[in-house]
Amino acid sequence: MSKSLSLPFDPIARADDLWKRRWGSVPSMAAITSIMRAHQILLAEVDAVVKPYGLTFARYEALVLLTFSRAGELPMSKIGERLMVHPTSVTNAVDRLVRSGLVVKRPNPNDGRGTLASITERGREVCDAATRDLMAADFGLGVYDEGQCQDIFDLLRPLRLAARDFDDPGKERPE
Repeated sequence: MSKSLSLPFDPIARADDLWKRRWGSVPSMAAITSIMRAHQILLAEVDAVVKPYGLTFARYEALVLLTFSRAGELPMSKIGERLMVHPTSVTNAVDRLVRSGLVVKRPNPNDGRGTLASITERGREVCDAATRDLMAADFGLGVYDEGQCQDIFDLLRPLRLAARDFDDPGKERPE
């Protein structure tokens, strides 16, 4: 990612140094600041890749989730649960996908109050094209090799486990 302004020093390392002088060493401060900055960088990179498709990364994730489902559709509540986002965020994302013709919504026949989101054929085409582009861009992580990407996953997994993102760290459950 090119940047118009580059600092002559690492601002997070500088903040860490100043933090140590004022409050003592707290490695978690530099770590969280680095993670949050990495999140900003990665989100900007992946959003730039999916923008030509009329998507944000959040909407792309919803499309991918629908393509992974057996029937190409899921209850809105299940989408929120799987993407770990608030129901309002799911509604906003899906409604944008509906307006783009990539998803349709219909009443859930198994839940009188629920709604199903279903991916359209156009949604599958857009998802596949955006996926090809994201893979070509290494999802913004091209500065890391395969082993380093696995290391990042492994380092963040205990945090996700502690946050109760999933129950069993040794098993992945199918849908």
